[in-house]
Amino acid sequence: MKNYYEILELNPKASKEVIDKAYKALAKKYHPDLYSGTQKQEAEKRLKDINEAYYILSDEFLKEQYDAELKKASIQRQQRNSSNIANQQIHQQTKKAEPSKADIRNYKVGSFSSIVDFTKQLIYDLTKNKEKRNQIKDITRKDIFAIVLTIIVVIIIGVILWFIPFTNGWIRELLFENPLFNWIGNLFSK
Repeated sequence: MKNYYEILELNPKASKEVIDKAYKALAKKYHPDLYSGTQKQEAEKRLKDINEAYYILSDEFLKEQYDAELKKASIQRQQRNSSNIANQQIHQQTKKAEPSKADIRNYKVGSFSSIVDFTKQLIYDLTKNKEKRNQIKDITRKDIFAIVLTIIVVIIIGVILWFIPFTNGWIRELLFENPLFNWIGNLFSK
């Protein structure tokens, strides 16, 4: 986003009269007729920016909108900077905890070497890196909860289908004539 105040070399709190004076002075200074060659092209570009800045800042309504956008962009830039600083601090902390870059080699995905490196990193995370270990525990808890919830929903659906007359035969066939369910039933009946 262009900063029109910088283009007109003004303070954001400048009055309408100050904006007018700054525009006139800069328009006179960068008028293309005063230059030749590449300087003329640069002056034309600069004058175009000056005219655009003056058009926005001289209109009260457009100036208010521009100031709001400028403030919003400034806040976003500050948030990005603070998050970048936080990310850099986190990166520096994790960099100290991770193995050195000399130990890490690049392998093709799916190769035996990458599996070994992944396993080493996983073991390292589970044994040495407390934050990562807690993160993995939390993910594991959520996965177990999701699996248990899925099993309960499947059982409930099975029970509902058992009591619906036209699906009862299909459920009986699935449970009592399916070799997989017979094998599972034999495991628990012994």
